[in-house]
Amino acid sequence: MKIKEIQEFSEIRTKARAYLCYIMERNLPNGLPGITLDDLVAGMKKISDEIGRVDAIYVLDPKGRQVTNTVSIDPKYARTGMGENRSNRAYYYRVIKEKRCVLTDPYPSLGGNRLVVTAAYPIFNDAGELIYIVCVDVTLENILNFVHPSSIDSMIGKFNRWVYSAFSIALFAVALLLFVKGIDSFITYGLEFKHISVKDMFESTILLTLSLAIFDLVKAIFEEEVLGAHKKHAEDDIHKTMVRFLGSIIIALAIEALMLVFKFALTDPNKLLYAVGLLLGITALMLGLSVYLRAIERTRNR
Repeated sequence: MKIKEIQEFSEIRTKARAYLCYIMERNLPNGLPGITLDDLVAGMKKISDEIGRVDAIYVLDPKGRQVTNTVSIDPKYARTGMGENRSNRAYYYRVIKEKRCVLTDPYPSLGGNRLVVTAAYPIFNDAGELIYIVCVDVTLENILNFVHPSSIDSMIGKFNRWVYSAFSIALFAVALLLFVKGIDSFITYGLEFKHISVKDMFESTILLTLSLAIFDLVKAIFEEEVLGAHKKHAEDDIHKTMVRFLGSIIIALAIEALMLVFKFALTDPNKLLYAVGLLLGITALMLGLSVYLRAIERTRNR
């Protein structure tokens, strides 16, 4: 799921930075004379209480050396880190260069395979000189839950995954039943193909076509909503699935209309109008599909 999490973060990055920087600005003294580490530690505790679950909070000096122990929910890293040199970290260079609160891209934390982001907030004295840098590490999962509650790893996101999983399984079962029903007539005849009627062939073709259309729909839903496929090509995948689904429906209806034409021509010519009406409906679907494809093409060419 990491790919989808990173993609979601890129979409809400501006909000995430605004959220973290606002909290740090509100709880940390800045631009004042006589700012001490005790003042910053008190503000760090407020930040930790307000955010809830932070991976780590610590303070650096202007040279990138950690001057406080780490405040962390992980007991392995809590109250450690004093004196570590973090001048080679990207957030340190960005703060020195931009002289403002910055937010990093997701990167693996030192505590394991979790992805974290770091918000770094510069502290200046009343003369405008950089004296400290306060850093807050938050896991990618938590930052998505803060800013993007419908994230794949939030409670709502997990509920949605279960719902889509249930619908995917149900639709796959329908597709499988249609497939089995579509080949059932062929199995009953065995190798005696000469006994298979044209009607059975048409009906089997309709059932197999619908089975394929539903399977394509299930595949798109499962990959995007359950497995968390990359959203970069999600729009193209949706268009592709829609075209294939509508195409399969049109083919199935066209076969059914052809069957009705043959049937009514032999048994009741007065009912041919019903077949003609179905053909007109199929034509309207084809026209609608062509307009849809043209609209997609125009959107891509912009």
